[in-house]
Amino acid sequence: MKKRRDTRLEAEGAEFLVVGWLLVNGIEAHKTYSKMPGYDLIAVNAEGNNSCRIQVKSRYQTGVSHFIIKNFDSDFVVIALLNRGYAKQRTNGETGIKDPEMYVVPTKIIQEAQDPNDEWNKVSLSNIPNISSYQNNWEIIRKALN
Repeated sequence: MKKRRDTRLEAEGAEFLVVGWLLVNGIEAHKTYSKMPGYDLIAVNAEGNNSCRIQVKSRYQTGVSHFIIKNFDSDFVVIALLNRGYAKQRTNGETGIKDPEMYVVPTKIIQEAQDPNDEWNKVSLSNIPNISSYQNNWEIIRKALN
């Protein structure tokens, strides 16, 4: 059996990538450095004394259409599809390496999309209604902070 690739470093990178996108979109955000169950980042509106907890779920391989989530103690889940290549070499030589895709989804929507009968706690992107409306939708976090 092939040993599973360790993607912890890439997962940490995905969290910083999301922080970067939040900052670029004018939303103050910080990474949590202690293990907070249920979330990885905090977005804040200091003037309004409001914050949002954000969990980042990243997938290293291109074409992966699901992720595992067990803790719903957050306000939003950002699904970071890193698109670092296909699991198997394509015969046409295509690597699958492309720009990352980000989906900013309220945690409640993710929880509703999870199959309660799946013992792995998977959520398929196809089960998230109107998934394309969440792509790069950083505004949804801004609205929650105001």
